[in-house]
Amino acid sequence: MNNPLFSLQGRTALVTGSSRGLGLAIATGLAEAGAAIILNGVNEERLEESAARLRERGFTVSTSAFDVTDEPSVVAAFERLDAEKVEVDILVNNAGIQYRKPIVELDSANWQRVIDTNLTSAFLVSREAARRMLPRKRGKVVNIGSLMSGLGRATVAPYTAAKGGIKTLTQAMAAEWAEHGIQANAIGPGYMLTDMNQALIDNPQFDRWVKGRTPSRRWGKPEELVGAAVFLASDASNYVNGQIIYVDGGMSAVI
Repeated sequence: MNNPLFSLQGRTALVTGSSRGLGLAIATGLAEAGAAIILNGVNEERLEESAARLRERGFTVSTSAFDVTDEPSVVAAFERLDAEKVEVDILVNNAGIQYRKPIVELDSANWQRVIDTNLTSAFLVSREAARRMLPRKRGKVVNIGSLMSGLGRATVAPYTAAKGGIKTLTQAMAAEWAEHGIQANAIGPGYMLTDMNQALIDNPQFDRWVKGRTPSRRWGKPEELVGAAVFLASDASNYVNGQIIYVDGGMSAVI
């Protein structure tokens, strides 16, 4: 028998950056747990293709194309949901980009682009979601952090700063919203088999480093984030707040 604590039946989840990759894997897992899904991205064609594949499996899926870094677009997207009487019960802030460059060669425009996409977007989208969750006295916010939420690595300073910010932003959300029945937590993926990491996956030296540094001796699969996501989106985590769960094959636990 399925444990009802983990059921997402009757709930609606908005997952940002979910037309592919980790976001789509998480959205699929939430749908499998019973949630209605809102896919988000900026490429409407790719969003519809992903939504169609999920609908073929019998899931309830809609799309909301907007730029998570653009405040007016975020506000307008939630106003459209209000007009359609759609309540977001679960928000997963997954949208993110990477840019690799040594700090001394890094220009401020690319620094800001990564910070805006990986950190500021989580603030903007969460703020609009929470403005609606607070009066209802319930809601789940799941922010996607990283190993870099607590560790540094050369050539990815803006990503590290953003993901470190995600960890402490999550704690700030818990500090303000926990008493109102809202749980805000984060997931810290390790090195995952995604399009964003393809150049690293294809690099034999880096591939060996990941497998040697990770106790599990392999890269993570996007679908391996689903368990943590469902837990944090469900009633099973109602007294869990302000935490980050690392899904990294043990990498952050060892030296």
